[in-house]
Amino acid sequence: MTALLETAARACDRYGFAGVRCSTRPDAVDSERRELLKAHRVTAVELGAQSMDDGVLQLNRRGHTARDVENAAGLIRAYGFELGLQMMTGLPGDTDEKAVETARALLRLRPDTMRIYPTIVLENTALCDWYRAGHYAPQTLDAAVSLCARLIPMIEGAGVRLIRVGLHASEELERRVAGPYHPAFMELCRSRIFLEALAASLRARGLRRAVVEVDPRRLSAAVGQKRGNLEALRQMGFEVEIRPEASLSGGTYRIRETGR
Repeated sequence: MTALLETAARACDRYGFAGVRCSTRPDAVDSERRELLKAHRVTAVELGAQSMDDGVLQLNRRGHTARDVENAAGLIRAYGFELGLQMMTGLPGDTDEKAVETARALLRLRPDTMRIYPTIVLENTALCDWYRAGHYAPQTLDAAVSLCARLIPMIEGAGVRLIRVGLHASEELERRVAGPYHPAFMELCRSRIFLEALAASLRARGLRRAVVEVDPRRLSAAVGQKRGNLEALRQMGFEVEIRPEASLSGGTYRIRETGR
């Protein structure tokens, strides 16, 4: 650990990096390790909390409790580190409502950043054995997107920076056994959030036909992958045209009525 931290600290000095970010288990944070991290230019520590439901943690053999997460978060903050918290959705024993409660519990710890990772089944794991024995059913992609579309506004609405939703692409993930992996998972979630908000706005205004102008940077998410949002709106009974509008920013949109 010391050799790796020394290398990272030298890189900060040589290339002008502000500091080092690392992640660890909630039950691995103690005074000795905090001193070591502080001495080697570490500025941010992320905790792999995964869930704040002790039943879920025990079933998944995490080896720590929700209280361990709370204690570790306090120790990290007390040393002046930026606090990051990671959660997983779709774990064995988890439900959508438990995941929402996990997000709420993590937000109460006042993190600076958060990440959300849907559970993926990989070869040569206990989870893979459970899956093949019929003891575990992973989330579908649609279910994972739907849940994360609930979690993202909660987290960002609390002023927490969400730095990752979904796993980074890798050869291992391409060889996954099962689970809701998608290389553009965050984009799917943003698209679902836009769809639900727009449909609610159209219903509230009693509109069936409309032109929707959006921030050009959010056009792809607004239209949806393979124009999926337009099709979903059509199936809901709406006739909508979505156009980019350069005067809009911050992911905003504007509805122009063309008929009821």
